[in-house]
Amino acid sequence: MQHIREKLENQQVIIYFVAVIVAAVIALMVPGMSMLERAINPALALMLFVTFLQVPVADLGRAFTRIRFLSALLITNFLIVPLLVAGLIQFLPNDPMIRLGVLFVLLTPCIDYVVTFSHLGRADARLLLAATPALLITQMLLLPAYLKMFLGEAAADLVQIGPFVHAFIWLIAVPLGLAALVQLWATRTSVGERVSNALGLLPVPATALVLFIVIAALIPQLETAIDATLKVIPVYVAFAVIAPLLGWIVARLLRLEAAAGRAVAFSAGTRNSLVILPLALAVPGAIPVLPAIIVTQTMVELISELIYIRLIPKLGGNNKSE
Repeated sequence: MQHIREKLENQQVIIYFVAVIVAAVIALMVPGMSMLERAINPALALMLFVTFLQVPVADLGRAFTRIRFLSALLITNFLIVPLLVAGLIQFLPNDPMIRLGVLFVLLTPCIDYVVTFSHLGRADARLLLAATPALLITQMLLLPAYLKMFLGEAAADLVQIGPFVHAFIWLIAVPLGLAALVQLWATRTSVGERVSNALGLLPVPATALVLFIVIAALIPQLETAIDATLKVIPVYVAFAVIAPLLGWIVARLLRLEAAAGRAVAFSAGTRNSLVILPLALAVPGAIPVLPAIIVTQTMVELISELIYIRLIPKLGGNNKSE
């Protein structure tokens, strides 16, 4: 099973692009695919469950004892990145819906496929994986405040607290609790161990499934949002270039070892577009602009990851270990 898992992780970018292309073709040829929209949340819950299942309890403890790493991760994602985003959104049209979409996706660090990409990029993926619950909970707590800070009262009119509570329960608490139960089962019975190992093959397929459902459900609604997507692409490209460098600088300032620093760089450059999508869809009048802007960031990001896994491993040096 380990061989299959490694093969899936090594081929994940190709798998994701195939899922996107197949979904787009089907959506354009088969009417009524927008009905898949109701499957987005269950697919996300599955993806997060199998992601959390890869987080051993021992590693959770390890993440919280690595104070400098966790500090670098939180400072980068919730202080440095918001400052970068504050500068980048000045280049966007003064349209609250366009700015809201960009803020939604750029202010939320990834907690799923960033782990496997960072592994391919010679980062400390296990340490990053152990920190994913903290990243997810922190972004859900801070995002409403950031949106209000950047958009003022416009955010209050567009964003409601209900979807955030719903997302926290069904996309964080329930998958994390189920993952903990399966881990406990795996330590006590051989059947549980086999089930856990089998589920360990699913993070890449589950992410591909989410991409497929999102693209197939939303493509029919995106044609009228082409202008908005073209306006946000330069901002996404600039973010993809600058954010990992800022993450690496923070890691160096906090004297992390190279592998941990690379993990911070990956986290800075990789966003939570798939998980944040249900929150965006809950905004009144979100379709088609918000999903178009968020899905566009995913496409830019997947291309960026191909570059990251080649360039970020070159970041290193004789920086001290913790």
